[in-house]
Amino acid sequence: MYEEYLTGKLEDLRERGQYREFVDINRRAGAYPEAVHRGVDGRPKPVTVWCSNDYLGMSQHPDVLTAMHRAVDEYGAGSGGSRNIGGTHAHYAALEASLADWHGKEAALVFPTGYGSNDATLQCLLRVLPDPVIVSDELNHASIINGIRSTRADRAIFRHNDVEHLERILAEQPADRPKIVAFESVYSMDGDIAPIREIVEVARRHNALTYLDEVHAIGMYGPRGAGIAAGLGVAGQVDIIQGTMAKAIGVIGGYITGSATLVDAVRSFASGFIFTTSLPPAVVAACHTSVQHLKSSEAEREALHRKTAQLRTALRSAGIEVMPCSDTHVLPVLVGDADLCKRSAARLLEEYGVYLQPINSPTVPVGTERFRINVTPNHTDEDITHLVRSLTAVFADFHEVPQPLASEAASVGRAA
Repeated sequence: MYEEYLTGKLEDLRERGQYREFVDINRRAGAYPEAVHRGVDGRPKPVTVWCSNDYLGMSQHPDVLTAMHRAVDEYGAGSGGSRNIGGTHAHYAALEASLADWHGKEAALVFPTGYGSNDATLQCLLRVLPDPVIVSDELNHASIINGIRSTRADRAIFRHNDVEHLERILAEQPADRPKIVAFESVYSMDGDIAPIREIVEVARRHNALTYLDEVHAIGMYGPRGAGIAAGLGVAGQVDIIQGTMAKAIGVIGGYITGSATLVDAVRSFASGFIFTTSLPPAVVAACHTSVQHLKSSEAEREALHRKTAQLRTALRSAGIEVMPCSDTHVLPVLVGDADLCKRSAARLLEEYGVYLQPINSPTVPVGTERFRINVTPNHTDEDITHLVRSLTAVFADFHEVPQPLASEAASVGRAA
């Protein structure tokens, strides 16, 4: 009975074009974004990665690798358990102090993943605060949604980046009722930016805590790469800034920053933190080294933004428009059909050595299937030229695919 039921659910996914398959991509140390893919003929072939969240190539930085190797030699491979059981270590203290400093906060707390930091923190606050209500942007990441849904707290959804709608929802609540406004700075499927200043002003006017996910902005925007809120000068007014070390920082792990009391409450009450194994010392050491580098170096950020502008121009010149919602390094190109998106991705990989993962429903709504392209400082001019030519050829071959023009790209994506 169980096998039959699950088989049916999987078949339903396949029929809708929503079945996800892993692609064997073996990145080459020191050569990112180059990788090796074992193609349909079983032979390894070189490919170029165009959809990684390793936005700045910091996973390959020699200082980061050296720090990780050194920590493995000093501490071994694992952490030994949760920080309450296995203990903590000097690298944790250094990393959390550095993250708090980065965002101008009193304290920080590191989690094994960015998903976990959102999920555990929101669950914790919604269970500890008395009769809270949370107001969440409709395109928030699955980790935020899961943290909210895992509690019985009242919730409301405001239309994406709609400050007036947010204010109407908050105005309906008593001033003394605990309220949390959860939103992101950069939305990863559309590449758009939230009106952070306005959201913070509305939340403060209605006595609501602000919870800002900056995972797709830290390292790349703002002073010292501290994020969009820091660039706007409002980071100090945001109660909780959440981030990840798996994207621009190039390793793995999530974190929150905020007041010492708030962070200590999450440390003390969040089951998703208390009862999970901590990151190994080598990972923490690598994260700390990467963060310290990005706080002092502008080279990676400047190169990213320069290459992003270059790729935008090259795509536009070829008649391939980036969806107009994008204001950042995330460059979504509309395909508009799940099956065609998958077939195009397979063709790009097998024939052109271009790795682009198709973004289909439920990650984005049906009809807005797309490629989410991310250039990095490590991509060369030749890489950009080859990508644009490859996309042009594949779109031409699949003549039934509408040319992904910006005017056709209604932006309603949900992050994965």
